Amino acid sequence: MTEELTFGERTCRLFGSERPACLLVQPSARHETATLAAEAAQIAARSTAPFVLAAFEVGDWIVDLMPWPDRNISREEEAGRHGQEALQYVLSSLLPALRERFGDLPAVMGGYSLGGLFSLWTAAQTDSFVAVAAASPSVWIRDWQAFSEQHPTLARAVYLSLGDREEHVRNQAIARVGDCIRAQYALLQRQLGPERSTLVWEPGNHFTDNEGRLARAFAWCLEIM
Repeated sequence: MTEELTFGERTCRLFGSERPACLLVQPSARHETATLAAEAAQIAARSTAPFVLAAFEVGDWIVDLMPWPDRNISREEEAGRHGQEALQYVLSSLLPALRERFGDLPAVMGGYSLGGLFSLWTAAQTDSFVAVAAASPSVWIRDWQAFSEQHPTLARAVYLSLGDREEHVRNQAIARVGDCIRAQYALLQRQLGPERSTLVWEPGNHFTDNEGRLARAFAWCLEIM
């Protein structure tokens, strides 16, 4: 199944089974549109659980997905000011529409880069998602570690990954990502235990095999549920 629909005010692309056992929800920027079908195929190849991947359109990652402003990421006035709107769309429009069509199924939230950060942040706000698939999440954002310590995840399982070259960059703010992801993983191990949290080191930098990394993250979540 491949469909393009409008739920609420956003376009959403669906991939997967007509009779899924789980809903996979992903914020998707325009540059990811061409790789969504390949991502869904990789998830299906790695998991025996039938699923629907619902990729909802995001106009601007920085504006729509950052949980708060950080001038190291963007100096745009609107950056980090609309994450709550994106979250409310997922909870009030997208999930109800998906469950009306497919049934009251468990849902996994996942994304890449700022999409991965948004997914972790979402799971600290709501228990609507049983698991989080966070591939190369931007956990180096200002104040993230303090936030995650004060707001435990409400998901039951979390997958983290990072490219093994991502922390080896000249930008000192971004170079913190290695230490930040290790701290995030240690925190999740304390909250969820070692069997319900994982950190996978992928080969390459931040721009290597994005859809493959996210597919592996979603597949892990499907298999652990």
